[in-house]
Amino acid sequence: MRVLVTGVTGQLGYDVCQVLEERGVEHQGVGSAQLDITNDAAVSAYLDSYHPDAVIHCAAYTAVDRAEDEVECCFAVNEGGTRNIARACKVVDAKLLYLSTDYVFPGGGERFYEVNDLIGPRNVYGKSKLAGEIAAVETLERSQIVRTSRVFGLNGGNFVKTMLRLSETRDAVKVVSDQIGSPTYAADLAPLLLDMIATERFGVYHATNEGVCSWAEFASEIFRLAGKHTTVIPVTTEKYGAKAPRPKNSRLSKASLDAEGFARLPDWHDALARYLRTI
Repeated sequence: MRVLVTGVTGQLGYDVCQVLEERGVEHQGVGSAQLDITNDAAVSAYLDSYHPDAVIHCAAYTAVDRAEDEVECCFAVNEGGTRNIARACKVVDAKLLYLSTDYVFPGGGERFYEVNDLIGPRNVYGKSKLAGEIAAVETLERSQIVRTSRVFGLNGGNFVKTMLRLSETRDAVKVVSDQIGSPTYAADLAPLLLDMIATERFGVYHATNEGVCSWAEFASEIFRLAGKHTTVIPVTTEKYGAKAPRPKNSRLSKASLDAEGFARLPDWHDALARYLRTI
């Protein structure tokens, strides 16, 4: 199988390529410098030249707060870029795995969201990723949608790295305590994505590390495991005051993985401990 990975300079795309290399799978990773996914002609030409059997589409506009002011740019990448990738996949008869987000849900209550539950993103980023889901499914039957959340990995910035950086200069940090979800280690998610794309089991899936926590609880565990003495001051979403509204409930059910025989990922505590040892 020949695999094209978009977003190779990001956290997940980087780890996907690492696992492809380890497994000896022919692949090519591209970043925005090599391929502008908003350029339909460029995407078509690239896929026609490389002719992959599958595309794992990790490239995305992910600046959640900035997206509130850059709506057109955000949608151009997350919806338009995905539609371009899906169209090109259809021409070369390639499968597509599109990475989406917990932010497609409205985030009320405390129940775990199933893949077919009512959607209702609360910010521009979530709306653009949902539009990308729709573009992928409408354009290409041979597609998989994988919703994940709170990704951290070796490449690029993430919440863990931010907390460790802040701990070097601050005795205390304010962290949101009423947004609940699951951290996801890119190195755990990447092998699952490769297992999935190797099959013909198309549809929508949820994939995160097991267990849930608030951002404040996540930060406290980061400091504890890293031996930092920084205090976490829990604050509400309203008091924190981010530009883009966030869902308070990002719990994602993994019943979709169970139903298709895919293995769940390890608990997030275990994942975080391994990540901190790695970095």
